[in-house]
Amino acid sequence: MAYIGKTPTSVPLTSSDITDGIITTTKIADANVTNPKLTSGSQQNFRNIIINGDMSLAQRGTSASSQTTSAYLLDRWKYAISSQGTWTMSQSTDVPTGQGFVKSFKADCTTADASPAASDKVNFQTRFEGQNLQYLKKGTANAESLTASFWVKSNKTGTYICELQELDNDRAISNAYTISSANTWEKKTITFPGDTTGTIDNDNARSLDIIWYLGSGSDLTSGTLNTSWNSKVNANRAVGQVNLADSTDNEWYITGVQLEAGTSASEFEFLPVDVNLQRCQRYFQAFTSEDRMYALQYSSAYRALVFSYICTMRASPTQSFTALGGSTTATYATVNSIFRYINLAYTSGTATYIHSLTLDAEL
Repeated sequence: MAYIGKTPTSVPLTSSDITDGIITTTKIADANVTNPKLTSGSQQNFRNIIINGDMSLAQRGTSASSQTTSAYLLDRWKYAISSQGTWTMSQSTDVPTGQGFVKSFKADCTTADASPAASDKVNFQTRFEGQNLQYLKKGTANAESLTASFWVKSNKTGTYICELQELDNDRAISNAYTISSANTWEKKTITFPGDTTGTIDNDNARSLDIIWYLGSGSDLTSGTLNTSWNSKVNANRAVGQVNLADSTDNEWYITGVQLEAGTSASEFEFLPVDVNLQRCQRYFQAFTSEDRMYALQYSSAYRALVFSYICTMRASPTQSFTALGGSTTATYATVNSIFRYINLAYTSGTATYIHSLTLDAEL
């Protein structure tokens, strides 16, 4: 065996022992430089498909109580409820110790549903645009595996189900994870194999969901758990899932959620807050009274508010607003891809500026 500048009894090679040109690309076997090696000591930016996985951003607010239907609270995250209990969802400061997280999502059952009807369900999910997933090479022999990693905590131990749902071809795959110790933060890792069937549309529409089930009736639990990619069969999607809605003592927390290409989980990718916020603002933007958005009068009964997006939004958003100084009706129209206006027709009062405005382009 040949050694470069060292004898067999010497210490291992260091960077100073290797000169340029000694190791060429032809001397490195295919697949020997792996993703974990590349990310050791450095970052591959945006390897996490999930936006706001550290639960740090909450433009809509930090708490919502008496929830019986689906709603968004933390940016990019939907708490989907269909007749299974009443819930308070909130941004919590309860986080795993020493991991760098400062926020988590908390679901708190406030009205129980111990015997759910067949169609009842409750879950936590986020959704992805197809154009952001093309590098996964879905539908080819080279389709990438996906690995989900996350920190989770609950007083209710047992089996929980995490699912990938692919919308363009109506396919799905589920995997179980176990909460082993009550009221203890635990890190979970789940790897989903690549799907060699059906391509993902290259557009800004919803193509893939990742779903954490928290309860379900028999419509989603009466079959055999679907642990490989198949055409979606509802009865096979959440088999074995515990019912978090069976007691008002039940709570569930999650943070540090990462979904990345490959078969192993890397350390959580923390992004600067400004970068994270702008990624969220593609889907939701909020303006408050502090922004002093003035509506300009152009007749005795009408005013127009013209504004620009903070950043380009995923699609034409829906809007909701309140105005100071009188009750109004409004129409909302596109001027171009950057600017928009709200045409305000006043029925009373003399409003001077918009008190709040939200723009929603969630998937």
